[in-house]
Amino acid sequence: MQRHPSLDDRFDPAIRIVEYDADWAARGAAEMTRIADALRDGAVRVDHIGSTAVPGLAAKPIIDLQLSVASIEAIEAYRESLERLGYLFVPDAEFPDRQFFARPAERPRTHHVHVVEAGSHDERRHLAVRDYLRARPDEVAEYEALKRRLVAEHPRDRLSYIGGKQSFIAGLEKRALAWAGSST
Repeated sequence: MQRHPSLDDRFDPAIRIVEYDADWAARGAAEMTRIADALRDGAVRVDHIGSTAVPGLAAKPIIDLQLSVASIEAIEAYRESLERLGYLFVPDAEFPDRQFFARPAERPRTHHVHVVEAGSHDERRHLAVRDYLRARPDEVAEYEALKRRLVAEHPRDRLSYIGGKQSFIAGLEKRALAWAGSST
């Protein structure tokens, strides 16, 4: 599986930070229902993740969803259904343990679907970060400030934005996973 060329797109009009929109939760819920209905038994669970799933957090206006499936390798069990819903499959050989889909195919995109195996580390870390941020307004403020700074320094530069967050996100994931382990 080759890397999709859009993963190397530098400029993206969606790389901007907007104030939290209370409608993001409803839009996420509606899309989760569409995906669950399309996949029927193929979806173990569908969750709203990412910044738009954290009340009060300013974010890029892209709804990130996580689709948990029984087997990540059984791509045909979910790929065709997501494509019928208008999602573009964006493969990346560097990450064989997860798959990525985006809608619409062209930028700016409005929705991302991260497909992970149910029970996997990727599933747990996305949910832990979301829940941790929901519980920690101090972390929300720090993350939002970083995102705003990166967008100001690198307007619409997707690759710089992603790269600029990597160190913070790595630490955030570590804190969130430790918190999730102690809060269960």
